[in-house]
Amino acid sequence: MHALDLTVIGVYIVAMLGIGVYFMRRNTDAEDYYLAGRGMGSWHIGLSVVATDVGGGFSIGLGGLGFMMGIAGSWMLFTGLVGAWTSAVLLIPRVRRLGAEHRFFTLPHFFGHYYGARVAYLAGVISAIGYLGFTASQVLAGAKLASASFQGLDHTTALLVMGGIVVVYTVMGGLTAVIHTDTIQWIVLMVGLCFVGIPVAYLGIGGLEAIRTTLPDGFLSLGNVSWTRLVNWSVTIIPIWYVGMTLYQRIYASRSEADAKRAWFVAGLFEWPVMAFMGVLLGLMARVAADQGMFAALGFHDVAALDAEMGLPLLLRQVLPVGLKGLMVAAYFSAIMSTADSCLMASSGNVATDLLDPLLPFDADSPKAVRLSQGVTLVLGIAALVLAASMQNVLQLMLHSYAFMVSGLFVPVIGVLTGHHGSRAGAFGSMLLGGVTTSTLAALEGMKLLQLPLGLDANIFGIAVSAAVFALFGRRAP
Repeated sequence: MHALDLTVIGVYIVAMLGIGVYFMRRNTDAEDYYLAGRGMGSWHIGLSVVATDVGGGFSIGLGGLGFMMGIAGSWMLFTGLVGAWTSAVLLIPRVRRLGAEHRFFTLPHFFGHYYGARVAYLAGVISAIGYLGFTASQVLAGAKLASASFQGLDHTTALLVMGGIVVVYTVMGGLTAVIHTDTIQWIVLMVGLCFVGIPVAYLGIGGLEAIRTTLPDGFLSLGNVSWTRLVNWSVTIIPIWYVGMTLYQRIYASRSEADAKRAWFVAGLFEWPVMAFMGVLLGLMARVAADQGMFAALGFHDVAALDAEMGLPLLLRQVLPVGLKGLMVAAYFSAIMSTADSCLMASSGNVATDLLDPLLPFDADSPKAVRLSQGVTLVLGIAALVLAASMQNVLQLMLHSYAFMVSGLFVPVIGVLTGHHGSRAGAFGSMLLGGVTTSTLAALEGMKLLQLPLGLDANIFGIAVSAAVFALFGRRAP
């Protein structure tokens, strides 16, 4: 990569680290570190929400879907629109009110209000593990992008560099830094895609005629997707809007219920159609470039053997001129970091305020709480790097992390929203057995020891088990 491109990327990274240093000096207690002082406005929250949810995993993952199936891959993020808008109406009013009244920090605090301490603790375990996996998926996405963009950069080194940057500024600045960097990162990504990535890639592959004549049949049809894939996406992604720790943190961090709702409506529109179609279009154009042999000079001669998620980074490496390549790589780095930092903060919040509290009481008003939180964030960041080093597929790791949380936490949340809280034992059992069912089925399927019927996701069966256990124990005693 040219020195000018490296300079652009270097300036961007230094700016992100500078934000972390700036807000590190302004964090005085745990509310500052984990909830940005509970005073953020709707646009900051909204852009941070969409940057977190779409981020690098979906950006690189959407490119992979566009490479494999064309524009129909955009339906994956339609589930994000549905989840955002329905949760704005059904979830935010209750969560925001209780959060302000009881000074909640986390999703498990919300659970504890209805189901007690034991259920809240289990929710903290599930959420912490799930978001640790999600953080790892974003670091993996960054490593794939970096290793494809920088000639001679191996995957392991790329993973350490990307992960190290994210961990450092997140540890320093907390959620305030995360939300402000998310806002900047989302703007950088949108500008990069709209004015650099898409137009340059379109011209580089030969325009519409090349797209029409090169792509396999069905790639330009929104119907090129199976019903099972749509069901799997819906059941895996929509519920995360009801159980995502990153989202609860932002609801608590918003100035008011109205600000939180407005933020969710903004985030939904940015997910679909905006980011959904931009992401798959770039992946689709990467497929055209691969079929034309544009990646042969880089050592990728066989399209069938090419990792679909590598197509987009390779396209950008081939078609972007000096300077613009650095800007576009920085844009994708921004998307990756905006999700990784938020997920790391979520996992850290669960560990510090939910899991360690019985052993090491967490005084949210003490300056020591900030140092404890920073230490927890650092340890979890290192753990995420180790996990990322053992995985290969970004979208698979990300969706498995989603599924693990959803199958354990979704049913008890719906119980609260519908007024059918169930018993504490029912909530505990549904969370435990739902998560274990999904994890076990996914593991057996991954080892080729089991094939689920109709190609359905393991999460569907996990949620079904969770709902059955929750209902079996019935309503709690008055």
